[in-house]
Amino acid sequence: MTKIKADPDGPEAQAEACCGERTYHELLVNLNPIAQPLASRRLTRKLYKCIKKAVKQKQIRRGVKEVQKFINKGEKGIMVLAGDTLPIEVYCHLPVMCEDRNLPYVYIPSKTDLGAAAGSKRPTCVIMVKPHEEYQEAYDECLEEVRVLPPPM
Repeated sequence: MTKIKADPDGPEAQAEACCGERTYHELLVNLNPIAQPLASRRLTRKLYKCIKKAVKQKQIRRGVKEVQKFINKGEKGIMVLAGDTLPIEVYCHLPVMCEDRNLPYVYIPSKTDLGAAAGSKRPTCVIMVKPHEEYQEAYDECLEEVRVLPPPM
């Protein structure tokens, strides 16, 4: 009885390799019905990069409680919400608060990826990115693209 070695280029090996990272279109399956305006794949990547730069400068607010507190205090920034958070009631009041205060907000497909971009192992359902001179160019680029997105119905 001899063991048959698995083909390293076989379909099983390819399936294992792709399971670690899901594509943008696979993530869209789990979206909430309120996830509008949704960032494109390109904008999502730009937002992740901007978040990573903001984390280095300690210019983010993470989590519903903290973000809500600083919105009420009048802080400005881009609000990035995860579109796959359940139940929706956890954070469905935040877009209304943003609209009242004229803050830009956008949904992205994955809370796991949002948490990873913020340097955390835990998924995060909402992050506010504040402007800072170290990454102002990336921030402004993201801000313009978020403002161009069509408003939710």
